[in-house]
Amino acid sequence: MAPHPKLVRFWDRQAPTYDQKMSGVERRMFPQSRQWVCSRAQGATLEVAIGTGANLVHYPGDVELTGIDWSSAMLDLTRRRASDVDRGIGLHQGDAAALPFPDDTFDSVVSTFALCCIPQDQAAISEALRVLRPGGRLLLADHIASSVWPIRALQHAADLVSVPLHGEHFTRRPLDMLHDLGVPVVETERHRAGVIEHIHATPQPHVGGQAKP
Repeated sequence: MAPHPKLVRFWDRQAPTYDQKMSGVERRMFPQSRQWVCSRAQGATLEVAIGTGANLVHYPGDVELTGIDWSSAMLDLTRRRASDVDRGIGLHQGDAAALPFPDDTFDSVVSTFALCCIPQDQAAISEALRVLRPGGRLLLADHIASSVWPIRALQHAADLVSVPLHGEHFTRRPLDMLHDLGVPVVETERHRAGVIEHIHATPQPHVGGQAKP
C-alpha cells in the first residue's frame, strides 16, 4: 500500500468523476500539454502518477509503457482505458517518491499535472532521475506559480486551503528543482499567464540518486 493513506483515499474517491471534472479546465488551460509531453517519449517509458490514463492516446505507438499511481481506483480506470485503446502497459501501485524500479531502467519518464499533488515533490524528481538512463528524457507538464503577480498572489492564497485539504500546490515550479540539481533542460515553454509549463530535460549520469551537474 502506498504511503499518505488520507491522500490515497481522496484520490480513490475522485477517480470515478475526475475526467469529467477536469475536462473543462483542460480545454481552457492546457489543451495541448498532453500531446506536447507524450509525443516526445521514446523507448521504455514510465509515467509517474498515471491517474486515469488520460495520456495513453498521445504516446507514439512504439513506446513500451509502464505506469505507476498510488490510487488503485485510478489504476483500474487506466487499465480499462488501455484495453479500450488497445495499448499494452504494465501498471504498478506505488509512491512517486520511492519508485520500485532499479537505476537506469527507462528511456523516458513522464509526469503531467501530478507533481503539484505529490507531498515529496523533490524526492519524486530525484527518483525520476534515478530510474532514467543517462541521456534519457524527463518530460513534465504542470501548473506552476504564474509569471503575473496578481495571479501569483491568488495562487498563494489558494495554497492555504488546497494544501491542507487535499495536498495540491499552486506555487511549485519543477524547473527550479531541475536547475538546482544541474539537470540540462532541452526545451521549455510557458502558457496561460505563465501558469502552465512544459519541460523536456535530459539528465547526465547520476550518483546517489542525484543528477550530476
